[in-house]
Amino acid sequence: MLRRIVRLFAAFVMVTSGIVAGTVAAAGTAHADGCYTWSRTLSQGASGSDVTQLQIRLGGYPGYGSVLAVDGSFGPATAAALKRFQSAYGLAADGVAGPNTYNKLYALQDDDCTPVHFSYAELNRCNSDWSGGAVSAATAKSNALRTMWKLEALRHALGDQPIRVTSGFRSYSCNSAVGGSSSSRHLYGDAADLGAGSHSLCTMAKQARYHGFRGILGPGYPDHNDHTHLDHRSSQFWSAPTCGV
Repeated sequence: MLRRIVRLFAAFVMVTSGIVAGTVAAAGTAHADGCYTWSRTLSQGASGSDVTQLQIRLGGYPGYGSVLAVDGSFGPATAAALKRFQSAYGLAADGVAGPNTYNKLYALQDDDCTPVHFSYAELNRCNSDWSGGAVSAATAKSNALRTMWKLEALRHALGDQPIRVTSGFRSYSCNSAVGGSSSSRHLYGDAADLGAGSHSLCTMAKQARYHGFRGILGPGYPDHNDHTHLDHRSSQFWSAPTCGV
């Protein structure tokens, strides 16, 4: 918490220094971040690794039933997701990523690029080196990062109350030990099981439809009455009959 306060104060000092000097800070230079720092304004037509980094963080804002492609190309879908993100945090919803957007993103991420309210440890209680699943360790960890940013958007949409993750990445051995399906998305690192807490399982299952999850399983679906499962499978499958999903 102290580290985040220091970072936010540094950003404020840098921005106000520019104002006093009568200059306008260039995009991405208002605050240097420990995870990733954008160095230019991004809008439709842009492409590159900095667009990819932006898309990862906007993954939870694709709109109802949609998924935002992480392809490094800033098209209409990325602009629409950015507008939803900006609106959600009280920024001017212009679909252009500049200093205000970046500073909000910097405030939302830790130095390992995870969103501030979730961690790699939460998404992996199975095998700390992320190996032994259906994909390489690097891919499983990358998938988990994208899932966390979607969960951050879900959390914010539900009033910034805590969300309890009960299961994330599993190796084949871990998955077998808990009786998981042989084709479980947990083996890919892109799944998260959520337990009831600040919100009911149905509340989370319903809201998740807006935040980029192709797979939503919850109460009423076999073996899912005690958690809501979210994942990023290849095609949409939502089933939480008790919740009307």
